[in-house]
Parts: sequence; C-alpha cells; structure tokens
Amino acid sequence: QVQLKESGGGSVQAGGSLRLSCAISAVPGCVAWFRQAPGEERAFVASLNNDGTTDNADSIMGRSTLHNDAPKNILDLQLENLRPEANGTYYCAADRQCPKWLSLQVAGYQYWGQGTQVTVSS
Repeated sequence: QVQLKESGGGSVQAGGSLRLSCAISAVPGCVAWFRQAPGEERAFVASLNNDGTTDNADSIMGRSTLHNDAPKNILDLQLENLRPEANGTYYCAADRQCPKWLSLQVAGYQYWGQGTQVTVSS
C-alpha cells in the first residue's frame, strides 16, 4: 500500500506561483500530478516515470515543473505564471507497475492522495 498526501495549495492572483508537495509513504514506480476542475474529469499535469524521465502536459494554465526529493520521497510540482484556467483540485498519484501506455491517464495509477485546492483569481 502506498499513501500519498498533498499540501501547498492556496489562492493566488493570475501570474502568481505555487509549489505543491506530495509526500509518499513508500518508494513507488512512478508518480504523477493531475488536476480536476469543477464538473470536469481529472486531467494529467506532469509525471515522474519509472525510468527517470518526466512528462508535462501542454497546458493553457501556466508552467509546471517537477522537483524530486528522492531521499525524502517527496515530489513537488512548481506552478508558475498561473492563469484562472488552473483552478481546481490537484491530486498526486502513484503506481508500482507503471504501464507506459497509461502513464498520462488516471487509469495508470492505483494510489491517490486526497487532493489540494488551487484557486487563481483574475
């Protein structure tokens, strides 16, 4: 069992930045961040894959960068130049098997955190 806990959400004005943190209880194979806006499905933001590579979604919400603190099992998501489109709940997810063809999809991750809320005002 892998447990994940997100933190760092909050409210910012458009153009601002936030750093979200995901604390992971055990070493997973891969870890990803997803965003869910109200009334919408969860959408892929970024991932640290089991081969050490990263993926980032092309996004209209701003810029995202992953920061991996492997010794502490923490994966941070740095969000910059945020736009109102970035509003939503951000979830951290992990999996041990990490099928490559599902790496950008919700179905590719078995373990999920409770989420942290991000609000961007214009």
